Amino acid sequence: MRILLAVDGSEPADRAAALIASMPPAAGGRLWILAVAPTRGEVFGSTWGAPLPPDPDSTDKVVIDTFQAAADRAADEILDTRSDLGIETIVVRGRPASVIVERARELDVDLIVVGHRGRGTWSSRLLGSVSAEVVDHAPCPVLVARDDQLGPVVLAVDGSPDAAVATEVVASWPLFHGLPVRVVSVVEDGFPYTTAVAPLLYEDSINRYTEAVDAERAVRTVACDAAVERLRDAGLDASSEIRSGDPAHEVIAAAAGAGAGLVVVGTRGLTGLRRLVLGSVARNVLLSAPCSVLVVREPVAGATVPGGDATSRRESEVVSAFG
Repeated sequence: MRILLAVDGSEPADRAAALIASMPPAAGGRLWILAVAPTRGEVFGSTWGAPLPPDPDSTDKVVIDTFQAAADRAADEILDTRSDLGIETIVVRGRPASVIVERARELDVDLIVVGHRGRGTWSSRLLGSVSAEVVDHAPCPVLVARDDQLGPVVLAVDGSPDAAVATEVVASWPLFHGLPVRVVSVVEDGFPYTTAVAPLLYEDSINRYTEAVDAERAVRTVACDAAVERLRDAGLDASSEIRSGDPAHEVIAAAAGAGAGLVVVGTRGLTGLRRLVLGSVARNVLLSAPCSVLVVREPVAGATVPGGDATSRRESEVVSAFG
C-alpha cells in the first residue's frame, strides 16, 4: 500500500504517525513522510521593506531543520513497529494543502494521512482548514487522524456510489483485517410538522410521507445488508444498524456508542430523502466525530493493495519552492 503522511511536528501530526505505526503489516508497503515548511516570505514577513534578522540564512535553516526533524521523528517511530515499510522523508516549501495534494498525485498514493489540526501561527501546516481542503481535492482517500486507534470501525452507507467504494476499501485493504465493522445507515426524519396542525387537511401528504419513509428504510436495509455481506465475504466481523434522525449526528452517535477508532464515509451520497453522505454530512462527521475519519471518494486509485518489494530504508529530499 502506498501512503503519504503529512507531518508538521504538532501533537495531532504525531498521533497520525502513531496511527500508521499501529497498522498491521502489509507486504510491498511504501510510505512517504511529507513536511511542508513555510516559505521565506512567511518566515520573514511579506511587507516590502520589512527588516530582516541579522542572519536570515541561519534563521531560514533553522526552519527547514525543524520540519526535517519532524519528518525524521515520525519515520523513527513508524520504523520501530513497521519494518515492512519502505520510508522516504520529504521536506518542501509552499502552501500546505496544495503541496500535499500535488505530491499525492505525483506519487500515485492509495491513502493520504493527516492530523486533525496543526501547530498554529506561521508554522501551522495541518490546520483543520488544511485537512478539510486536502479532503476536498485529494485524488484518493484521506484519513484524518485524531488518535492512534484504528478499530472498531463504523462504516456509513446509503446505497450511493461513494458508499459502495468506501465499502470496497474496508473489505479489500489489509489494514482493516481483524477489526470489527459496524455498518450504519440513517433514515432522515424530515416529518412535515406543519401537517400536524390540521392533519385532516394534509392527510394525503402524511400518507405519501409515510410511504416515502418506509421505502427509504427498505433502501437503507438493502444497502446495509449488501455491505455486511461484502465485508463478511472478505473475512471481516460485520454487523449492521439502521438509525433515524440527522445523518451526521447519528453516524457520530453510532461511533461514540461503539467506541469506534475510525469512521469511514463517502464524500457524497444520494439526494433528497436518500441522503446520507452528502459533502456537508461528510464534513460534519469529519469535524465532530470523536475518532479518526477516513473519507473515500469515487473513483479510488488502487482500491486493492499493489504488490511489489519494499525494503526498510529512508531517503530524504529538500526542495525549496520559494526562495
